[in-house]
Amino acid sequence: MRSVLIAFACGLVFALGLGLSGMVDPRNVLAFLDLAGAWEPNLMLVLGGAVGVYALGARQVLAWPRPWDGLRFQLPTRRKLDPRLLIGAAMFGVGWGLTGLCPGPALVGFVGGSADIWIFVAAMLVGMAGFSLFNRVAPAR
Repeated sequence: MRSVLIAFACGLVFALGLGLSGMVDPRNVLAFLDLAGAWEPNLMLVLGGAVGVYALGARQVLAWPRPWDGLRFQLPTRRKLDPRLLIGAAMFGVGWGLTGLCPGPALVGFVGGSADIWIFVAAMLVGMAGFSLFNRVAPAR
């Protein structure tokens, strides 16, 4: 139960941050990506703030003997860039650039009821199911 509460609190802080910063609105993201037009630097400030908070927090938390809800920290061990990672990152970036949405803001915006965001979330779920099926057929090494 404790892990569910921790996950909920983290998700709530993330959702509030996205909402307060205006990053749930795809127009803000698309304005950031429009370098030749009416460029808006807001997303860079939001990302910079998030990276700064993470950098300070991660350093402090990783100094603990163990996490709040677990026996040990589970950090990534793979350091190699493989084709699956690069293709996935490219697909994410293209989708983000075309729609102005990524999963976090889409799920927060889903509550608002915009039809465009509902379609995006439905397509995202289909993509996740497709990846899960693909991963069963051709698992990562």
